[in-house]
Amino acid sequence: MRIVLASFLVTALTLLATRGEDAPELVPEISGDWWTIAGNPDLGKWTSPEQEPVDFGIWRAQDGTWQLWSCIRHTKHPGPTRVFHRWEGESLTSPDWTPRGITFRGDGAVGETVGGMQAPHVIRHEDEWKMFYGDYRHICLATSSDGKTFERHLHQGVSGLFGEGPRGHARDPMLIQVGPRWHCYYSAHPDGRHGIWLRTSENLIDWSDSIRVMTGGQAGEEWWNFECPHVVRIGGWFYLFHTQNYKPGEQQTSVYRSADPTWFGIDNDANFVTHLPVAAPELVQHEGQWYLAALDSDLEGIRVVRLNWVEK
Repeated sequence: MRIVLASFLVTALTLLATRGEDAPELVPEISGDWWTIAGNPDLGKWTSPEQEPVDFGIWRAQDGTWQLWSCIRHTKHPGPTRVFHRWEGESLTSPDWTPRGITFRGDGAVGETVGGMQAPHVIRHEDEWKMFYGDYRHICLATSSDGKTFERHLHQGVSGLFGEGPRGHARDPMLIQVGPRWHCYYSAHPDGRHGIWLRTSENLIDWSDSIRVMTGGQAGEEWWNFECPHVVRIGGWFYLFHTQNYKPGEQQTSVYRSADPTWFGIDNDANFVTHLPVAAPELVQHEGQWYLAALDSDLEGIRVVRLNWVEK
């Protein structure tokens, strides 16, 4: 444990020393009109009138096409009802991407919860695409050579890399690289300690012990107030987005700013920046422009809009 804490401390002190006092403090601002890239898909025998596309990942494949995988919940699938569905688009700015069908459904043979697929997030590392996702208990890993077709990465026969115990419900992973270490942020509530959690790794397989980097304050006191973390680095600052409310007409995401990627506030709003009226945000930078992808306001699809960073 001392080694793990020392690792976090070295990272934090290095960042604080190199941030620079002149780094501007920016605020994200939605710009222009939204366009819908994915609707509520046909799942065949698993289709339900109550189903909703929710947590998702978006990235570019080797052939230049844009890929979108979303968790579809409240389906007729056994278990927690959640499956992954894929869409493909020629351009990030084009609407109505092509649906490509169900991809992952939860494989009990490799330790996953059947029907427990949650929140895929994809990075590209060393000419390979790596998808981190939740199985209703663990954070799991799958890999791809082309960014389209993924195979589960198994260790001792299971796909789970780590979790927060059988009732901790580790989910919604998101990764960024800070120096030599990958930082994986995720939601969990072990023993009722809800919030945003963090583990680090240099090889994406072996992970540190977890620490909680954000909870409480204006965000709320319930486990569902800390969903879908997403962190980006702008200049010398790290910005954490996380969703507090999914409900149609009440969607809200909080944004926090910190020079230290291992701390955004524990029962403390000193780092709070702003609210955005969205749920399950995913930020993408493409050709010099930032974009924000999020759920439709009625939970019937996924949409995209331009995002600007302004000084306020």
